[in-house]
Amino acid sequence: MDTPLHTLSRGDITVKGRIRWSSNATFVVDVTLDGHTVQAVYKPERGERPLWDFPPALYKRELAAYELSEALGWGLVPPTVVRDGPLGDGSLQLFVPADFERHYFTFCDEPAHHDRLRAICVFDLVANNADRKAGHCLLGADGAVWAIDNALTFNVEPKLRTVIWQFAGEPIPDDLVRDLRRVVARGAPDPVAKLIDDDEAKALRARARRLIADGRYPHDPGGRSYPWPLV
Repeated sequence: MDTPLHTLSRGDITVKGRIRWSSNATFVVDVTLDGHTVQAVYKPERGERPLWDFPPALYKRELAAYELSEALGWGLVPPTVVRDGPLGDGSLQLFVPADFERHYFTFCDEPAHHDRLRAICVFDLVANNADRKAGHCLLGADGAVWAIDNALTFNVEPKLRTVIWQFAGEPIPDDLVRDLRRVVARGAPDPVAKLIDDDEAKALRARARRLIADGRYPHDPGGRSYPWPLV
């Protein structure tokens, strides 16, 4: 089974370098299995800065975000696994080849990307993403917008901070609403529920139900609704 997810799960990990601008210790690695190599981003728990409002092991939330995206069928988050690496337990996420000079603010007005951005916006609303910076939307070499850096998610308290407010007041597309109703209106999908606590799972369900009932993208409430820095 020669898939990126299989390689990430079973391959040998070689650290190639550290991503210096990341707030936590984050590394670019090669993962090799049966002569096949993929590049990935490795975030070990031991490199995390303690936060007062999130528990340790943020790397598990990276996986939970991937599992939620997959359960919804949206494919927004690059393939992600959790495993023991050179610096201990952490997340491994497939590296997205991209033009890193581009970010949300450079392509948000391009209609070709609006469907994908609408889905990312709903995803962040449901996951309660506290850190959707412009640079956390990558325009991949495949032409798709990918949602990366999803560790600050699934908190019980309202934490939403995002740069994606361009769809405020618009109806949420019917297909996205159907997926929410099918997947999370009854509770967190099992792969997600195993990675967050019970109260967080209940809050996830409540946010999904509220979005379904409202049927529209919310307006910017002001205050701390944007992350910092923006990019």
